[in-house]
Amino acid sequence: MSVSAASTVEEEVDECGPQPIARLEGNGITAGDITKLKECGYHTIESIAFAPKKHLITIKGISEAKADKILKEAGKLVPMGFTTATEFHQKRSEIIQLTTGSKELDKLLGGGIETGSITEMFGEFRTGKTQICHTLAVTCQLPIESGGGEGKCLYIDTEGTFRPERLLAVAERYQMNGQDVLDNVAYARAYNTDHQTELLIQASAMMSDARYALLIVDSAMALYRTDYSGRGELAARQMHLARFLRMLLQLADVFGIAVVITNQVVAQVDGAAMFNADPKKPIGGNIMAHASTTRLYLRKGRGETRMCKIYDSPCLPESEAMFAINPDGIGDAKE
Repeated sequence: MSVSAASTVEEEVDECGPQPIARLEGNGITAGDITKLKECGYHTIESIAFAPKKHLITIKGISEAKADKILKEAGKLVPMGFTTATEFHQKRSEIIQLTTGSKELDKLLGGGIETGSITEMFGEFRTGKTQICHTLAVTCQLPIESGGGEGKCLYIDTEGTFRPERLLAVAERYQMNGQDVLDNVAYARAYNTDHQTELLIQASAMMSDARYALLIVDSAMALYRTDYSGRGELAARQMHLARFLRMLLQLADVFGIAVVITNQVVAQVDGAAMFNADPKKPIGGNIMAHASTTRLYLRKGRGETRMCKIYDSPCLPESEAMFAINPDGIGDAKE
């Protein structure tokens, strides 16, 4: 292969993924401006193009005129207009899905956890939310033909339930090198809601340097329940949560990763609970409901079996599947 042909192939590969922000340099945009943008979490041209102008103006040293210029240059490199449904359908057909480890659960999800969108899992304690997260942290590293994403995993833990030994057990099941699997999982413990948001800025920097397939937040709402209390702080909590979920969605859009978040439930104690056989609902209100692309409701079954129900999805029918929590991760329930 000639040098020019090789460079063309490299350019094509680059065009598929997010474009580094360094490409904006020139036309009145200096290296100093690029550094300021990077410090505020903008590492790709796509993240700039998707950002509202008022967010760019808040960056120290970026004037309104400079923000206009940056957005104009980013708009030239990122297609943001209309496209035909045929083209979009073609793009959708290329979406990678990550296996959960259970064939029944994968079938329910139409192939697995979808990349490029947010999947929310909610349920009581001991329903398998964290166990699914641990299994996905390993399966996302598998080759694409084996149901993986050939990428690393970012794991944000807010409840202190991350256990690397569970990853090793799952890795053994898939005959993967345990040390390599652990090296490919970037773990962070979040201690408050501001820290949780700050970690996403760090995550965008890491994703622009290496190939990540999955971002897990377990659980997204736990810290909001304690940092904000009572009705007086509800509006502030929901605004902060909306910003956090918007950042998650942008990471999914820009880097094409699968975002999996877990959520807790609250028991309904109003009049409607009397007519509802299962009076539990996910917390986070409508903001959480609208941000998640697919919502899965997990509940306990007999012994080690658990039930997963499609609670909300733009394309999957409302049905349920049974899976099991095994010593080597999530699997199918034995009859």
